[in-house]
Amino acid sequence: MDSSKMMWCPKSGKQTNIDMLRERVNSRHKLTLRDYKELYLWSVDNYDLFWEEFWHFADILHSKPYDQVVDTTRSMEEVPEWFHGSRLNYAENMLQYKDKRTAIIECGEGHVPKEITFAELHTRVSVIAAALTRFGIKPGDRIVGYLPNCSLAVEAMLATSSIGAIWSSTSPDFGVSGVLSRFSQIKPRVIFSVEAVRYNSKQHDHLEKLRSVVKELPELEKVIVMPFCMIQEDIDISSIPNSVFLSDFTRSHYNVELQFEQLPFNHPLFIMFSSGTTGTPKCMVHTAGGTLIQHLKEHILQGNMTRDDKILYYTTTGWMMWNWLVTSLAVGATVVLYDGSPFVPSPSVLWDLIDSYGITILGTGAKWIATLEDRELRPINTHSLASLHTILSTGSPLMPHSYDYVYSCVKSDLLLGSISGGTDIISCFAGQNPTVPVYRGQIQSRNLGMAMECWNEEGRPVLDASGELVCTRPFPSMPSHFWNDPDGAKYRKAYFSKYPGIWHHGDYCLINSHTGGILMLGRSDGTLNPSGVRFGTAELYDIVEKLSDISDSVCVGQQVDGDERVILFVKMAKGGRFTEDLVIQIKSTIRKELSARHVPSVILEIADIPYTTNGKKVEVAIKKILAGDQVNERGALMNPDSLNLYCNIPQLSTVTNGTC
Repeated sequence: MDSSKMMWCPKSGKQTNIDMLRERVNSRHKLTLRDYKELYLWSVDNYDLFWEEFWHFADILHSKPYDQVVDTTRSMEEVPEWFHGSRLNYAENMLQYKDKRTAIIECGEGHVPKEITFAELHTRVSVIAAALTRFGIKPGDRIVGYLPNCSLAVEAMLATSSIGAIWSSTSPDFGVSGVLSRFSQIKPRVIFSVEAVRYNSKQHDHLEKLRSVVKELPELEKVIVMPFCMIQEDIDISSIPNSVFLSDFTRSHYNVELQFEQLPFNHPLFIMFSSGTTGTPKCMVHTAGGTLIQHLKEHILQGNMTRDDKILYYTTTGWMMWNWLVTSLAVGATVVLYDGSPFVPSPSVLWDLIDSYGITILGTGAKWIATLEDRELRPINTHSLASLHTILSTGSPLMPHSYDYVYSCVKSDLLLGSISGGTDIISCFAGQNPTVPVYRGQIQSRNLGMAMECWNEEGRPVLDASGELVCTRPFPSMPSHFWNDPDGAKYRKAYFSKYPGIWHHGDYCLINSHTGGILMLGRSDGTLNPSGVRFGTAELYDIVEKLSDISDSVCVGQQVDGDERVILFVKMAKGGRFTEDLVIQIKSTIRKELSARHVPSVILEIADIPYTTNGKKVEVAIKKILAGDQVNERGALMNPDSLNLYCNIPQLSTVTNGTC
C-alpha cells in the first residue's frame, strides 16, 4: 500500500483559522509553537487550556460564564464535567444569525429545491417551539423524529433544544423493529414524521410504518405529521392515535418571540444510538455544550469553515453526520439538505447541485465514492466544480485507490479529507486539516484536543504498527452517560473495560511517524487474527476491490479447531464470473501486496453484502452468524435480508472455495 504519495498540499502563505488560533496561543501563553504538530501536542498536553482558548476563539454565545474549564485531576472514566457554571443554549448558537443570507437549501429526489434564509429559519423554529411549550414540553423531555433529511427535521430539532428538551431521530428507511428498539428505551412524548418519502424513483408510503411504531410507544402524547410528498387534503392520518398535521399543531403560534432556555454546559441535547446489529442499541446521551464546542472546533479549525461556505453532506437523520452537518449553522454557513438516492435522476445529481448552488464542501461515505469509481464516472469532464474546495468521506475507510480516483477524475486541486470518529463521540478523532498535505490512503492528522494514540497488545503506544485506537485525555463530547444505565456499568464496559481509565474506541489503526497521518484498518471487533497474526479487514478490501471482476467484498474470521480462519466473501461485478482462476488471482495478489499470512483460507461468492443505513459493512453480525448465533436486530441495516445468505456457512467446515 503506497501511502507516502502526496496528493494535495496547502497553498504557501495562506492563513487558516488554525494558524490564527496558534498565534493566539503563542501570544497569550508566551510560546513559539511553529506548526500544526506542535500545536497538536500542546493541545493534548494542556487540554484544559486548549478548550478554554477555543471557547473564546469561537465566541460561543452564553448567558453565564464558566468558573472552571475542567477538573484535570479527574480521569476519563469519571467523565469530568466541562465548563462548570456556564449557561448556554445550543439552538441560540445555531440561530445567532437572523439575516437574509441562505441558511438551508432543501432539495431531494422529486422535490423542487427550496431556500430558507436565516431570518426565516428563526421564525419557523419559534413557531414550533411555541407550540411545543404550550403543549407542555419542558427541559429533559424526549422528542423524536422519524424523518427524512428535510428542513422540518432541523426546525423540530432546534425547537426542541431551544426549550431544553432532548432530541433523537431516525430516518424513514429504518424498519419498525429498528425504530422501536431505539425509541422505546427513551419514552418520547412527541414524534415528528411525514406521510411518504421518495427513493429510487418511487414513492414509499410511511404512514403504515409510523402507525406500527406509534402503537408500541404508549408514552407518546402527540404525533405530528408534515406532508412531504403529497398535499395535505390527500392524506388520512385518522387511524393514528393523537395525530395532527404540523400546520394544525402550530396554528396561532406565529409572532411569538423565540425564547432560549439557559442551561448548564452538560445538559442533555441528543440521544444517539449504536448500530444495534449485535444487540440492543446503546443509548448515548450527548451534551449541548460538548456537542457544540466539539463540532465548532471541527468546522472552524479542522475545516476552516466560514460564512461563505455551503456544505452538503449526503446523510440521513439517523446518522451522527446529520447532527454534525446542522451545527454548521452556528458558523453562519449554508446547509444543503438532500433526501433521496444519490443516483437519481442520474449519478451526477450531487455534482449538479454543486454547480447549481456553488457548494464548497461535499461530504459523503466512502462507499459512494467507490461506486462512482466502479461506474467510471468522470465529473472532471462533465462539471465545473469551481466552487468545491473540500470533499469529506467517512462511514468506512477510504481506500487508497479512491484517492487516485478523486484527484484524477473529480478535481485535482481540492482537499480530500477522510475523517474518522463515531456516534459514540458524535465527532471525530482524526480528519481534515487545511495546514498539512493529503497523502494517499491516509487521514491527514489527529484532531486538536483529541489525545488519540495507537496501542499494541501490551498497552503501549506505537507508531508505524497496527493497534487499537485509544484516547488518553478527556474531551468535551464524551457522552455524559447512557440512558437507563444509572450506575454507569454499561458505559464503563463499553469504553474502559480493555484499558482502565483509557478510552478504547473499538477501531484498529496505524499512525504514520513520517507524515503524522492515520490509516484506519477496520473495527477491532472485526479484526482478523489467524494463527495469532492480527490485521484489519480494510487492508484486504483495498486489494480485492480493485479487481475488475469484483464489485464488493466482506471478510470475517471464523473459529475452527481452536484457531481462526479468514473467510472472504466476494460479490461479483456485472459480467464478472467466480472461477478457480479468480480465486488464484485473489490469493496471489494478496500474497504479493500484503503477505502470505493475509491470504484467506476460504473465498466464497456471495450475492449480497450487508450494510448499515450509514454505509458501513456489517462484519460483526456475519461473524456471529458464522458462530451459530442469531442476529435478530436488523432495523439499522440497509439490506437486512442479506444476512440470511450467511446462515449456512458454519456447516461448510471442509470448504476451501465455492459459491454461497
